[in-house]
Amino acid sequence: MHSILLSLFPLIALILSGYVLKRTAFLNDGFWAGAEKLNYYVLFPAMLFGNLAAADIHFAMVKSIVMMLSIMLLMLMLVLYGLKVILNIRPARFGVMVQSNIRFNTYMGLAIVAALFQQQGMTLFAILLAVSIPVVNVLSVLAFTEKDGMKLNTILLSLLKNPLIMSCIVGIAFNLSELKLWQGAHAYLQQFALCSLPLGLMCVGAALQFLALKKDLMPLVINTFSRLMVIPLIALLIVKWLGFTELQTQVFVLYFALPTASASYILSKVLGGDSQLMAGIISLQTLCAAVTLPIILSFML
Repeated sequence: MHSILLSLFPLIALILSGYVLKRTAFLNDGFWAGAEKLNYYVLFPAMLFGNLAAADIHFAMVKSIVMMLSIMLLMLMLVLYGLKVILNIRPARFGVMVQSNIRFNTYMGLAIVAALFQQQGMTLFAILLAVSIPVVNVLSVLAFTEKDGMKLNTILLSLLKNPLIMSCIVGIAFNLSELKLWQGAHAYLQQFALCSLPLGLMCVGAALQFLALKKDLMPLVINTFSRLMVIPLIALLIVKWLGFTELQTQVFVLYFALPTASASYILSKVLGGDSQLMAGIISLQTLCAAVTLPIILSFML
């Protein structure tokens, strides 16, 4: 537990630093908007591409990831849509519920994997992101739509505009082409990666909105508990049942133990969802993850 806390402390401290810097107005809103844009469109995609382009990808590894994700997401969506029908949840809130349970804070995930599992874990996690990001984005968008749904071409266009998805696709394509990255280009991408994770974690902290915790306390608590405790436990049972390796088990369970993505707030706002509830869930999950992640990781390490 002590070694886990030592590994997680710098990451939690970076998130806290971002929150303090934003709330004290040491850096203005323009800086944070620019930092998020730089990370989302340049630094983070470059890191994903670099990891996937140079990764040792095996078909069996990809098959395991697809199988695990398919089982988990199918189970989660069946439960969520069942609750929607039973409780008559309107799309504005249902979309928030879906995002809070199936989207993951990739900045935190990559930072933790890099600290605990080094390159082999990073490769697994990058492939996991390449497979999951398009799927969870589509499911999140569909959750906000009414019964008539959304046109397929609209969804495909939004996916193609997503820099994280495109960097994963290009990275995997480059890898399969058996081309080799020039050493200088690889070092350049590594520098981008070094910038991306600390900046991303500080942006996570800057985006926290604890004032949103004042209302809808019960949905906040239920979503946070299910996301940080119930879902990782289900993931652990499934990977044990499927007979995954120790490293696969650790990385997959960690993935499902992460709080929801900060970007969920933007999508909720754009698609007419309950963005205040989403802001509260993001903030509470991120805060509670500082306690739940060390506990979950201590059972696996």
